Amino acid sequence: MRITVIGGGPGGLYFALLTKKARPEWQIAIYEQNQADDTFGFGVVFSDETLHEFLSRDRKSFDRIRGEFAYWDDVAVHKQGREMRCAGNGFAGISRKKLLQILQQRCREEGIELHFGVTIPPEEIATTFAGSDIVVASDGVNSRIREAFRESFQPEVQIKSNRFCWMGSSRPMDEFNYFFRETEHGIICAHTYQYEEGRSTWIFEMDDACWRGHGFDGMDEEQSKAVLETLYEEELQGHPLLLNRSNWRQFPRIFCNKWWHDNIVLLGDAKASAHYSIGSGTKLAMECAISLSDSVLAHGETSAEAAFKAYEDERRTPCQIIQHNADVSLAWFEHMNRSWDMDPEQFAMVVMCRAKSITYDNLIVRDPAFVEKVDTAFYERVLAETGEDYRKSRPTPMFTKFRLRDMEVANRVVMSPMAQYSADENGNLTDWHFVHYTSHALGGAGMVFIEMTCPSADARITPGCPGLWTDEHEAQFKRITSFVHAHSATKMVLQLGHAGRKGSTQLGWQKMDMPLEEKALNWPLYSASPLAYHDGVSQQPKAMDRADMDRITADFVQATERAERAGFDMIELHCAHGYLLASFLSPLTNKRTDAYGGSIENRLRYPLEVFEAMRAVWPSEKPMSVRVSASDWAEDGISEADTFAIAEAFAAAGCDLIDVSAGQTVAEQKPVYGRMFQVQFAEAIRNVPKLAVMAVGAITEPAQVNTILHTRRADLVALGRPHMWNPYFTREASAWYDTRNQHWPKQYLSGRDQAHRELSRKREQEIELKRKARPRPHDLEAEAQDQRKAAE
Repeated sequence: MRITVIGGGPGGLYFALLTKKARPEWQIAIYEQNQADDTFGFGVVFSDETLHEFLSRDRKSFDRIRGEFAYWDDVAVHKQGREMRCAGNGFAGISRKKLLQILQQRCREEGIELHFGVTIPPEEIATTFAGSDIVVASDGVNSRIREAFRESFQPEVQIKSNRFCWMGSSRPMDEFNYFFRETEHGIICAHTYQYEEGRSTWIFEMDDACWRGHGFDGMDEEQSKAVLETLYEEELQGHPLLLNRSNWRQFPRIFCNKWWHDNIVLLGDAKASAHYSIGSGTKLAMECAISLSDSVLAHGETSAEAAFKAYEDERRTPCQIIQHNADVSLAWFEHMNRSWDMDPEQFAMVVMCRAKSITYDNLIVRDPAFVEKVDTAFYERVLAETGEDYRKSRPTPMFTKFRLRDMEVANRVVMSPMAQYSADENGNLTDWHFVHYTSHALGGAGMVFIEMTCPSADARITPGCPGLWTDEHEAQFKRITSFVHAHSATKMVLQLGHAGRKGSTQLGWQKMDMPLEEKALNWPLYSASPLAYHDGVSQQPKAMDRADMDRITADFVQATERAERAGFDMIELHCAHGYLLASFLSPLTNKRTDAYGGSIENRLRYPLEVFEAMRAVWPSEKPMSVRVSASDWAEDGISEADTFAIAEAFAAAGCDLIDVSAGQTVAEQKPVYGRMFQVQFAEAIRNVPKLAVMAVGAITEPAQVNTILHTRRADLVALGRPHMWNPYFTREASAWYDTRNQHWPKQYLSGRDQAHRELSRKREQEIELKRKARPRPHDLEAEAQDQRKAAE
């Protein structure tokens, strides 16, 4: 078996090493275009949780690498003269040059051919390496091989907006430091860490406007170095910056839809790049090297394609998870100015939790003192804003009150509106609705949303959707709200919406979004423009004229009046998910040429007319909210600027809360899923127009709720699916954190103390176990010292 590796970075070297160790008789050669001692960048970072995971595959290299590590435990965030320090993180840094030297030496020891200063044009691979069974393309982020075979690899390359450069310094440090500095042209962040004695990495990052404002676009490396040394004179503590091809760059976000072509397979940054702000680029490359080696050893002799498929099947999802976390972290740094008005404690919390992989509970395990400080700062902000003092009771952010007009919510947890498809054919509620909504209110959520309720029969999504256009409907809802108000502190919210072009479809557990199979039962549809949801399958809607608009507005008004009589505390207008009012807002579904189409101001016109008509009959002391889709997850859809305009227009019309969702506008959408995947949109509205927002989207645990609130991503947090199977999510969370400021029905009081006792004890036990299980930097360092002494 003959294997050729093109590219001598950590991933390529480690793949070759592991493979050769397992099969010494195989011929493996590495071709690197740079010289052996060439290296670009300064330090490489590993978290302590991943060191043993992959480096221990080759004990000799692991021991040598470990002996060179610089260890640190703390992350320090510096802002406006204040330092916020979070311990318990555990990192290890090593010189990239030293890492490469160790891996190169191990490859030589195992009999691997190393060729440096050799450039292989991609078009010559087939002839130059005609005898190779497998060619591993590990030629980096600017991979010529990937670009030469684009049709097979199908790469997606996005050049991100921020500017950055890698420099070094002789300043020593015992922690990972983020030095944020406000300048006349914008915010600059220096990501800094020690990677060997007397050497630290300094990555300077800023947005394009700041970069140009300082004139970096016209400077060479030496000139940029001089400016940055002046700006960071205090932080450098008299030490100079060091250069090593420290050019200004923009990060290329690389994603390949396929990882192999014929006998060529991609490895490392050539196939997928992860932003340096999460320190996982080398980790990702080396973990993929392990997987590729295992797959080649298992299948390579019989089928290269089988080996490549096994490799991609094993690593595709883990790579995407790391990339997603890196993308979220990258996006925060692109908009770090949006958090600049925060106090140092909250800002530090945002920095620590920016990638969403670290939550409130993770930080309690790592550094409870840090969490205590950020909790105290949160309570002090609440005290200043509302007069509520939580500094002694310390209930965690999710169990603090929130006020919208005269409505006071007991906590920040919301049950999201989730369709039940359980009404009868006339829109009447059933026993299911009574049990479903009252049980969730007894579960302790601050607010419970009724699923989208329709103001007329032809506004329904399905025949199983509830309505509010008859006295019977009104009485049925009154029964629910009366029970809830009598037995809980939960506020009840009605979401009113019109299905538009997505109406007259089958129940959610049948063929979702598909027309009723019995054609005679379908009802006429309306939308901004005559575009069917599923082209050629769905019913074509009528483009609304003035008479249609007036009738439907009147339907919403009568339903709003009924909602007030039915005892609802708040009402929400549904302008999301491709339904009628959303079809006016999105440029993908609004193709009108009249006053209701074109610019965002025109597209807003009819939804605002409906909202204003509802607001006029809804009591002034009661709040109203609007649900919006902040992204269509499709090209040329709603933009961030559109979303800000929509939110600000509704706020000006009397909206008190923006319920921020995304997608479901067009059938061909391509959402980017992940934990808390829609929270980014709520965060943008909360931090730019600075409006009260509610976040939704794959939020599943109390730790995430507390994180979202702490980092000013939202004011309220709505959970849908977790509430489906656990009506008592909020009560369990209050017991978990041993928070005792929540209302419990008298009938449940005897169980309350047991719940708090058992769950809070379980929480403390879990925290202690996690703390003991975490490898500590000083333990790793002591182990490395023992190894060095043994060698001596």
